[in-house]
Amino acid sequence: MPPTPKTDRPESNLVAHARRELRILGEDPETIRGLCRVVQTFANMGHSGGSAPYAIAYLERLLRFQPLSDLTDDPDEWIDRHADGTTPIPLWQSNRNPEAFSTDGGKTYTLLSEQKATEDLATTPLHRSKAMDTAEPAEEAPTISVTTQQAPEEIGQQIGRSIRRARRQGDGGVS
Repeated sequence: MPPTPKTDRPESNLVAHARRELRILGEDPETIRGLCRVVQTFANMGHSGGSAPYAIAYLERLLRFQPLSDLTDDPDEWIDRHADGTTPIPLWQSNRNPEAFSTDGGKTYTLLSEQKATEDLATTPLHRSKAMDTAEPAEEAPTISVTTQQAPEEIGQQIGRSIRRARRQGDGGVS
């Protein structure tokens, strides 16, 4: 395991809270250290009470491998599972939301979680992808360039700048 970057900052109240709660649960010391590093990185971003909920919502969705915006019918967003030999029938899977499957190349899709909830494919909601021509151009989306050489604090700072930039451009919510 790589060494933990040293910081001169004292442990934040948020990290102390996380450490205490994780100990109460009986988590092992390595898990506590790892999660507290993540919490400290978040604390180091310096979010206010107004921006923290947006960052938390983004982070939760990203950690759950969920998209931050509507799926589109862009062919680059869909993996042809029939062409790669995974299925015997035409079926596409979203590379942005792994529970989204389409039978028409991504124009419409169903979600596995909804299919499990209804227990019947016939009553599973069918979602319509955003048409490519109405989707926001990729260059307007905030980009973050992360390398494995960066300390967690640097990554957190990049994410924070990206969120603040999106809010200034009027895209402060999570869909």
